[in-house]
Parts: sequence; structure tokens; C-alpha cells
Amino acid sequence: MLTTETYVQRRNKLIETLDSGLVLLIGHDESPMNFIDNPYPFWQDGSFLYYLGLNEPGMAALIDVDENHCTLFGHERTLDEIVWTGELPTLAERGAEAGIADCQPPAELQSRLSAATQAGRTVHCLPPYRDSTTLKIGHLLEVPTADVESIVSRELVRAVVAQRSIKSEEEIAEIEQAMALAREIHTMAMRLARPGMKEQEIVGAIEGLLISQSSAVSFPVIFSVRGEVLHNHNHENIMQEGDLAILDAGAMSRARYASDITRTFPVGPTFTPRQRDIYQVVLAAEEAAIEALKPGKPYEEVHLLAARKVAEGLKGLGLMKGDVEAAVEQGAHALFFPHGLGHMMGLDVHDMESLGEDDVGYDDTVARSTQFGRAYLRLAKSLEPGHVITVEPGIYFIPQLIDSWAKEERLADFIVYDKLEEWKDFGGVRIEDDVLVTADGYRLLGEPIPKSVEEVEALRSS
Repeated sequence: MLTTETYVQRRNKLIETLDSGLVLLIGHDESPMNFIDNPYPFWQDGSFLYYLGLNEPGMAALIDVDENHCTLFGHERTLDEIVWTGELPTLAERGAEAGIADCQPPAELQSRLSAATQAGRTVHCLPPYRDSTTLKIGHLLEVPTADVESIVSRELVRAVVAQRSIKSEEEIAEIEQAMALAREIHTMAMRLARPGMKEQEIVGAIEGLLISQSSAVSFPVIFSVRGEVLHNHNHENIMQEGDLAILDAGAMSRARYASDITRTFPVGPTFTPRQRDIYQVVLAAEEAAIEALKPGKPYEEVHLLAARKVAEGLKGLGLMKGDVEAAVEQGAHALFFPHGLGHMMGLDVHDMESLGEDDVGYDDTVARSTQFGRAYLRLAKSLEPGHVITVEPGIYFIPQLIDSWAKEERLADFIVYDKLEEWKDFGGVRIEDDVLVTADGYRLLGEPIPKSVEEVEALRSS
């Protein structure tokens, strides 16, 4: 947890933002893996964690905007539970950690909500993304499950997104802790990987290192020599000399703030000439995008800048042709760079996207594109001081996508299809850093992680 005062101030700021009513925050329950006493590792809802800091299952909170009052709801541990879990804090002790004096059993939540709705008061709730939460909200507010989405409070969503988007110094310090751990796992992987090893050995080393430091991965590790599969969680490949490995992985701070870093490196000691060529194009795109970050800059413009750098680089290598501006405008670059440049980051690695990706990354000034590739851009609106974002361009040679586009002769004025056959076994390159938008520009978070060709090869050779 952060300080008690932090959570009190966060709730007070939320109260000041809303006109009236009650805010219902539902914490997560345990999720059974195969029976009720064998759950998956617990993961608290990000907004519940943001406003209360309590990373335990089975709780809910009710914030009365008009009375400036917060109540915590949860059950006390029974003796039978204590036999299995050991002594745990009481509900009142949990409430005190969050700065809440009014702590009640779960049944009281139902009666308070019933009284509020009968009195015609507004109950604000966030969009649920777990079925169990949807069922709970429907039961508490006496709404059919199918109608729960229709009662989500857009006013509350906007208020939470606006508040959580701007990271405090306390939050930045937490992210820096997660960045330090990310640096450890990435440099370790670069040192350990060698021909003949299974990818899973590297993934196991990463997870083991983080567990040994009271942390965990902030999302399932992506590590593969099949880098053309953007979210590749299959770690069964045997790494071979000449392969190129993508590692996309992050860690969590003690207060569960995330890091998210990607590095690409050769399985052998050095890049091959064509690996180096593609890598340099991606690195140039990433560095240009980072340099462009500043308050007021629409992130969609930064994405398009990176796309132009990718197209320019691939044109220089003879894989694209024609006018670069026109190629990007028509989406030809997306054959090689089919995803968005980055996303918000904080308590969750894709911060707040459970509230609605468009609500987090878009606003009245920018609408989501329907163009292939650009449609996957998660963050497009203008940047503000306090935003923490990822910057992660990539180039991938996806055989099925190449074949599909080539058959259609799609955007053939910009793509040199007759050269792509020999590149279909290349894989991919992605490079990603985490950046804080400051009042006058940006600041890269964390100590530098080897990124230039020379730095990566030096670490590989060691």
C-alpha cells in the first residue's frame, strides 16, 4: 500500500469531481482454478486498489458523494478460515489502513443500496469485466444481468480516467521500482539465452527472479524466436544460432504498479546483417517517437511519425517503395507494423482499459480509425504532464498476412511483394520503453536497458 493519506485524498478528489450520489466500488473475489479452495493467484481490480489500496478478496466500498463518507464492506475471518490462512487483519484494521472508520458486513451493503435507490439517489458504478462482478452488481442493484452495462456511470468513468491518468510523484516512484526489476530480468535474459536452450528456461528464470524479490510479472511473459506472433505465450521453441528473440516482459512494485519493456536480441553473439538492418529501423522509429513526446501532442501523431520512420527504413531496404507519406496515409506500413505505438501504464500494464479503451485513449478531439493497424492504436488523444505511456514500434514479417495482401495485390504501389518471399522466415523486432510526460517534454523511466546494437551485442558476448 501507499500511505493512508494518499487513499483518503484520492477519494476526496473523486467526491469533488462528481455532482451527487453514491459510488459503488466492487473488489474482486477469488477465482477458482478447478474448485473453490484452489484459486488462481489473486488480482485486485485496479480502480478498487487505486481508491482503497486493499489487495484482498471479498470487499466492496460505498462512497457517499453528498455526505463525504466512505464505508468498507467485508466479512470477518471465521475460525475455520483461520485454520487454513492463519491470523489475518480484521475488517476494522483493513479499513484503518485505507482511512475508513465505517466498516460493515456484506449484508449491510444490500440494505444501504436498496434505501438509496428507493430514495431516488444515483448509484454510480464502473463497467464490470468479470462475470462474477456483473452478477454481483445486478443482484445488489436489482437489475437483470443483461442490463448491467446500461447502468454504468459514464460520469464516474470519465472522472476515474481523468484522475488515474495523471501519476503523482508517489506513483512514479513505484513505477521506478518496477522498472528496476524489469532491467534485471531483461539483462539476465540477454546474458542467459544461448543456442540449444528452450524458451521456457528463460521464462522460468524471469519468473523465479521476480518471485525471489517479492514481485511477479505484470503480465504473462512474451518470449519467443517466433517474434512475428505479436503476443506469443508459447515457450516451447528450442533457440538456435541465427534466431532473433523478442522479450516483452515487466514487473510489479510492492504497491502493484507495473513496468512493460521489450527488447529484441540475437540468440547468437551478434545480429546477422539483415537482422541489424531491421533492428536499426525499429530503433530509429522508437527514438524519434520518444523525442516527439510533449504535453499537448496527440499520441496519434506520434504513432504516425513512427509509422513514417518504419516506411522510410523499409523503403531504404527495398521492401517498400513510392511516396512515404502516401504509403502511411493509406496504411501500407501496417503490413509490417500492424499494431499501435503504445498505451497508458500504471496500476495495470494497460492502465484503466477495463473502463473502456476508447474512454482511456480517445476523447472528443479524436476518433478511432477503422484502418487496419491504426485501428489497434490504444492511445490517440493529446498527452498531458503526468501521463506514463509505453512507446513500442515493431517490424514483423507475418507469412499469412504477406500471402493475403500479395494475393490481393493490396497497396502494391507501396510494397515490393516479389522481395518478401525471402523474408517470410525472419520473425520480428520490437523495442519498447516506458516514458513519463513532463511539463516540458518527457523523461525515460528506469535506468537504461541495453538497446543499441553495440550495447546488445556487448551484453550477449559477455
